[in-house]
Amino acid sequence: MGAGPGDPELLTRKAERVLREADVILHDRLVSPAILALAGPGPARVYAGKKCGDHHVPQGRTEELLIRYARQGLTVVRLKGGDPFIFGRGGEEQDALRAAGIPCEVVPGVTAALGCAAATGIPLTHRDYARSVLFITGHDRDGRSPDDWSTLTRRDRTLVVYMGLQPLADFCAGLRANGLPDDWPVAVIAEGTTRQQRVVRGTLRDIADRAAGAGLPSPALTLIGRVVAAADDCALKRTAAAIAPAVD
Repeated sequence: MGAGPGDPELLTRKAERVLREADVILHDRLVSPAILALAGPGPARVYAGKKCGDHHVPQGRTEELLIRYARQGLTVVRLKGGDPFIFGRGGEEQDALRAAGIPCEVVPGVTAALGCAAATGIPLTHRDYARSVLFITGHDRDGRSPDDWSTLTRRDRTLVVYMGLQPLADFCAGLRANGLPDDWPVAVIAEGTTRQQRVVRGTLRDIADRAAGAGLPSPALTLIGRVVAAADDCALKRTAAAIAPAVD
């Protein structure tokens, strides 16, 4: 089940109901105490979190726990930040449960790209600037960077990079080497939709240094494309209109 990007009010009504019906909740690091509190005092909480370079509970162990609790006849909720099927390993866990003969249901959540874009006013698509949007991860299972740069450097597309803070400098260098200009707009968002949300804006040339200088925590979401600059322009125009003196 998806817990959304951070703001508890972005949970679906179904997600909140299922939380209250659970016997056991296996939750990730990014699931806040405020979201867990919606389950009430009944369910047991089991931490199954991971972060870059530190898998507190390895993926195989998480799947073993899901199977063990389910075979005890318990209602088990695997609670993930964002959406379980967008870079959330939900497909792997679903496969493991099906192989064990255990039925499961997927409850979607608001993925980080949608939540962070809305929270920062950066549209993922825009008729004037971006006719498509592409979600990618900063590296694959083996830590490799993407090799199909032609797909990533279309100028009429918004690029959304999940878990891309650590390889940000190399990734931006790859985009520049394969055709995007140095001044192509970029925004990096950490802890999006929460009160701790932080946004760093820049270009492909300087965003890695800006993000490092700001000390943004991982994971962070990176938005790349003309919509980033367009959102800034629109915000400036709205602000100017709001403070402009009345004209009789």
